[in-house]
Amino acid sequence: MAGTYHQNYLHIVFAVKFRKALIDPAWEERLYKFITGLVQNKGQKMLAINGMPDHIHILIGMEPSCRLSDLVREIKKSSNNFINENNFCPSGFYWQKGFGSFTYGHSQLGVIIPYILNQKKHHSKKTFRMEYTQFLKRYEIDYDDRYLFDWIDY
Repeated sequence: MAGTYHQNYLHIVFAVKFRKALIDPAWEERLYKFITGLVQNKGQKMLAINGMPDHIHILIGMEPSCRLSDLVREIKKSSNNFINENNFCPSGFYWQKGFGSFTYGHSQLGVIIPYILNQKKHHSKKTFRMEYTQFLKRYEIDYDDRYLFDWIDY
């Protein structure tokens, strides 16, 4: 009997529009639960989710039939609506266009899951810009810094 066997682990990173620090600790857990539900309802497996006030990290086990760009578009659109409908961010909330996606093997889950879950500790030493460009360099992804995100330097 033929079957489809797979092991696809994707680390997805995206930012709040203009990298504004709008994700408040008072409601971030509700946001993460909402996004987890979206991912699971799309037939994918949520392995880790966490972030900072200006960006989010998601690690999923992805089915081969899933189109990543469609999944991320749905996560961003639906979570954007969730935040705005609940008035979590009175000034209005929007995600930036684009995202980063990085693959991992099963043997690397023991490193990447704690990395995502410990974002706040990790970012006490490193900015999001430093983190993101290090991912791009580690994965040897050609990029033009002008088109990564709309950075706001504090």
